[in-house]
Amino acid sequence: MSAILEQRERPAGTTRPFEGPSIGRLVKVELRKMTDTRAGFWLLIATALVAAGTVTLILFAGDTDEKTLGGFFSPTVELTSVLLPVLGILAVTSEWSQRTALTTFTLVPRRERVIAAKVLAGVALSAVAVVVCLEAAVVGNVLAPLVGDADGSWSLGLERLGGLALYMTIGLMGGLAFGLALMSAALAIVLYFLLPTVFAVLAETISSFRGIADWLDLSTTLEPLADASMTSEGWAQLGTAVAVWVVLPFVIGLVRLRRTELA
Repeated sequence: MSAILEQRERPAGTTRPFEGPSIGRLVKVELRKMTDTRAGFWLLIATALVAAGTVTLILFAGDTDEKTLGGFFSPTVELTSVLLPVLGILAVTSEWSQRTALTTFTLVPRRERVIAAKVLAGVALSAVAVVVCLEAAVVGNVLAPLVGDADGSWSLGLERLGGLALYMTIGLMGGLAFGLALMSAALAIVLYFLLPTVFAVLAETISSFRGIADWLDLSTTLEPLADASMTSEGWAQLGTAVAVWVVLPFVIGLVRLRRTELA
C-alpha cells in the first residue's frame, strides 16, 4: 500500500533513482572477495608465515643490536610488503578473470564507487598486515632474552610505526593500481615487479640515471620510512615516485575502466 501511495505522489513519468549499496557494504563485500578465494586466502597465510619466519631468522641469526622491537618489526614489514601488492592486483583483476565484472558494475553502475571500496578494503588489509607484523615482532622481542644476548629495547616510536604502515599501504596500492591499469593478473604481476627492477638496474649501471633514481625509484624513496629518517626532500622524492608508480597507473586504469565495455 505504501509503495502505491509513493507512486501516486511522484509526478508521472518519474522513477525513484537507484541508490545502490552503501560504501560500507561495498567495502565489506570487497574484503570478502579478497579473503575468501584460494589465491587471497593463501596469500594472507603466506604473509603471516613470512612475518613469523623473518622474526625467527633474526631471533636465531641476527646481531644483538638487531634484537629489539624495531629491529624485528622493520624487516618483517619490508618482507611481507612484497606479497601484499599481489593481493591488490588480484582484488581488481578478479572481476575479469572470474567474469564477475558485468554483475558487479550492473549492481553498482557508478564504477568509481566499486574502485573506492577496493581501495578502502586494501587499506584495511594493509593495516591488518601491519598489526600481524607488530605482533610477531613483540613475540620475537619477548623471546630474544631467553634465546641469547639481546638488547631487548621496546622503543619504536609513532613516527616509525606510521612510516612502516605507510610503507605497507603504498605497496598494496601500487599493486591495485597496476591491476586496474592492465586488467590482467599475470601481466600486472609481471610488470609490477619487472619495471621497477629494470629501472633500478639502469640507475645502477648508467651514471646519468642515478640522480633520476633518487626521485623515481620507489624502493629507494621508501627506505627512509623504514628507519624513520624521512626529510622534507625525502617526502618530495617519495611523492614523485608514488605519483609515477601508483597515481599514474591508477588514473590510467580509471579512465580505461570508464571506457571499457562489459561483457
